[in-house]
Amino acid sequence: MINKLEQIIRDYTGKEDIEITESSIIRLDLGLSSYDLVQLVCQIEDKFDIEIPDKYIGSFKTVGDVVSFIKKAKAE
Repeated sequence: MINKLEQIIRDYTGKEDIEITESSIIRLDLGLSSYDLVQLVCQIEDKFDIEIPDKYIGSFKTVGDVVSFIKKAKAE
């Protein structure tokens, strides 16, 4: 799952050499704005076939937060 998410982030940013770990801070380490995060969430929803309500987007601080949400959503 993390590999798929990493590829989504790399595709979105256009940066193949960016280091992405679960502890990567989305805005600081990956350089994504609020707008970028919303766009990225749309891609994540499509690729993982889940729905992420808007109220949760602001709680995604790290890549690990996104992974945890995806795991929880897929388990339901």
